[in-house]
This record gives sequence, structure tokens and C-alpha cells, in this order.
Amino acid sequence: MIHTIRFRLTVLYSGLLFVLAALVLGGIYYAVSKSTDQRPYTTEYAKAYSGDQYLGKREVVFVQEVENAVNVKTLATLRDYSLVTLVGLYLASLGIGWVLAGRVLRPVRSITRTTEEIQATDLARRIKLDGPRDELKDLADTIDTMLDRLEEAFSAQRQLIDDASHELRSPLTIIRANVDAVLSAPDASDEERTRAVAIVDRATTRMTRLVEDLLASARRQGTAFADADLDLARVAAEACEEHTTPAAARHVRITRDLGYGLDMTGDSDALRRAVANLLSNAVRLSPPGATIRVAAGRAEGWLWVAVRDDGPGLGEEDRQRVFDRFWRGEASRRDRHTGLGLAIVRQIVESHGGRVAVYSRLGE
Repeated sequence: MIHTIRFRLTVLYSGLLFVLAALVLGGIYYAVSKSTDQRPYTTEYAKAYSGDQYLGKREVVFVQEVENAVNVKTLATLRDYSLVTLVGLYLASLGIGWVLAGRVLRPVRSITRTTEEIQATDLARRIKLDGPRDELKDLADTIDTMLDRLEEAFSAQRQLIDDASHELRSPLTIIRANVDAVLSAPDASDEERTRAVAIVDRATTRMTRLVEDLLASARRQGTAFADADLDLARVAAEACEEHTTPAAARHVRITRDLGYGLDMTGDSDALRRAVANLLSNAVRLSPPGATIRVAAGRAEGWLWVAVRDDGPGLGEEDRQRVFDRFWRGEASRRDRHTGLGLAIVRQIVESHGGRVAVYSRLGE
């Protein structure tokens, strides 16, 4: 118990009170001792002679001795009562200080008890300390904020594990089935082996793309952004340059109208990936000979980037779900894409305080 903050605060408060009281009582004792008159006590008297008034002085020694004795007794009594008062005051201050320290530290016990009860599997609890806005209230609010971040991180981790286990099951099953088929048929023809290898290659490619998308999605759910000053137009231009060759291979052209002076603070790599995901979808869904238009600008205090393509378009129901995790349209299901690309775009944009939208109609 002697090592607790409550005990140390009690001793500190009581010690300070004892010292202050001792100084006050010592000052009173000193003042009283100096106020006593040590000079001989004298008196004046009058005596009448034949109608005349005679004035004279006479020293009264025995009165002085009585006065000195009274002063000594008074000072001794004052000293004794002061010492008794100091001891009693110190003992009383120990009890009062113990109670007051307990009341002051009560929020600390509440914070400690709540944090001890919180586990990694249940991060929904919060301290939510009531009371005035003081240091302990700030401490509790800081811990609640930290728990919010921890819950978000653990939720992202669980989401990543669930998504990975769900989405990797299909390509792993395909790989294992084809490998087992080849191994269990030693007399399989070269054509059958080649077909099995091609299927395994597509499945591993899909797994690689899926893992990359899952990791990117998990990173965007965290808070470790490399924020820096950047030019959004330049970021969009770099994404366009990266997709020029893949687009040309599909006989698709990319045009740019990116403006200038689109300065902001953000994660350039993340924003580049967001634009790249939009371009990747546009290149994949555009027919040969189509043109993809990329534009960027500033309007009403907002920076914006738009990607327009000549794809098959989306119906009303699909437009509402296009940014959901693992949602895939008909073309994406045929191409066996992960369904995370546009979900990652939304995460990146929202993490920068923006919003994302799609404008499309089926067949346009």
C-alpha cells in the first residue's frame, strides 16, 4: 500500500499542511513572545499636602516578578497547545487526505478496471468517463480514441482473413484438382497436361491479383498514409502513362484533359492506384477502337478526377453495388476478376475526405 499513488498523495498533502501550520503557529509564538514587556513595571500615584498636589514615582519590584512569571506560563501554555494542535492536525489530515486522494483517483481506478476488462476479441467497450474537462478526462478520451483505432485495425485484420479464406478457396481448389488429375493419370497426353498447366497458371495469376488487392484494401483501411504535398493532375497523368501500352494492345486510346495547379495533401501512391484501377476497368471493358477520356479539375473548392469509357454500361441495381467489395459485373465474372478494384478506389478516396460516384446507363 505504501507504494501506491494514493498513499504518496496522502503523505504529501499532510506533510505540506503540517509544515504550513507549523510556520503559522511558530510565527504566532514568536510574535507573542516579543510582545511581552520585560522592563520594570512602574506606577504613578498622587498624595495631597496642605492642599497642594504632589506627584511622584516609585518602582514596584514585586509586580515585575509576577508579570514575568505570568508571561513565562503563558508562552509555555501556548507552546504546549501548539504542539498538541500540530500533532492532531497532522493525524486528521492523514485521514482526510486519504479520503480526498481516493476521490481524486477514483476515475483512474475506473480507467484501469475498464482497460483490464477489454480484450482483443471485444474492443467495443469504451471508458466514457464522465466529469469535468480535466487531465483525467483527457486521458480517458485519449484511451477511447486509441481503442477506436485498435478496433478498426482488428476489424480490418479479421476482414482480410475472412476475405482471403473465402476468395482463395476457389482458385486453390482449381489448382489442386488439376494437379491431382495430372498426377493420377501418368498416361495423360501432352495436350491434357498443357491444358492443366494453363488452368493452373490462370488460377495462380488470379490468386496473385487477389492477394495484391486484398493487401491494398487492408492498407487503405489503416491509418498509415504517406501524406505529402502533391499535384493531382500529375498523379493522374502518371496513371495514364502506365496504361497507355495495355490500352494500345487492345486498340483503345487514352486522352487527357488534366488542367493544372491541382495541389493537395495526400498519399500519391494510393491516389495513383485509385486512378489506375479506374483506367484498368475502362481498358478491360472498352471495345476495340474506343477512346477513354481522363479529366481532372477544380470546382467549388473540390478537386476531381473523372474517367469516361465506352463500356457496356450499368443498370440501376448494378450502379448501387458497383463499389461493394467482391461485387463483379457480368464481364468481370467472365474475366474472373477479384471484384475489389472499385472498392479500393472508394476506400482511397474516402480516406482522403472525398467521395466517389458512377454515372452510367445500361448500353451506354
